[in-house]
Amino acid sequence: MTSALRFEALAPLRDDPERAAILLDIDGTLAPIVQEPSRAHVPEQTRQLLIAISERYGVVACVSGRRASEARAMVAIGSISYLGSHGAELSPAGATESQLDPQLEGWSRRIHEFGRETDTADVRRTGVRLEDKGAILAFHWRGAADEDAARQAIDSIATRAEGAGFRTHWGRKVLEVRPPVQFDKGVGVTGLLDSRNIGAAMYVGDDVTDLDAFRAIGRLAEQGRIQHAIRVGVQSEDGPPQIVEEADVVVQGTQGVRDLLSALAG
Repeated sequence: MTSALRFEALAPLRDDPERAAILLDIDGTLAPIVQEPSRAHVPEQTRQLLIAISERYGVVACVSGRRASEARAMVAIGSISYLGSHGAELSPAGATESQLDPQLEGWSRRIHEFGRETDTADVRRTGVRLEDKGAILAFHWRGAADEDAARQAIDSIATRAEGAGFRTHWGRKVLEVRPPVQFDKGVGVTGLLDSRNIGAAMYVGDDVTDLDAFRAIGRLAEQGRIQHAIRVGVQSEDGPPQIVEEADVVVQGTQGVRDLLSALAG
């Protein structure tokens, strides 16, 4: 898409910014993907654009698989909202604490017990890394010396998780083990916008978990609850093809996202 066409696609947001929602994934969207999730960061140029956008648009939120508190610390902007754990947690703009979906509170202990049982020395030797996301456990194998062996270990964990009654969700070289409670980025985004007077909503994402948010704002438009839904897919070398297929606008990597934010801020 040319710059002119992209600018035109953003017109519903720019024309009525006070009734516009800007919703963005973090990893792979604002922050480049890295082997160690703890080392990911949002470039300062991107962060400054987000600050400018937060001063202009009605709702600005980051929507992440990370905990809401971790997402807030990573982006480091207090004037925007954060949906963490794929929509299970909300940290509103200006808040210092996160609100966890009450349905998930009772599952936290069981999730952590499963993590302790499966994060064994043998599993770690394959290069699999466990990330604690509060109500979610993420098992990463990106960068493992033998990714086939690591994937076999991951497959075994997935089978065990499903047998224990948990749900499994696959992303870009990551397995997430979740409680059997319905929550995703789409549910989170819908809840965030539910009581707001929003005319147009844009969601920007790069992975399969972002498709739920794509579809959620599409449903809001179909139901007449918003007038415009703009789905922006971030294309990358190992990203899922569905992101491009379901997007209204496609940008190339985190630089493309930065260009998009610049067009919104200008």
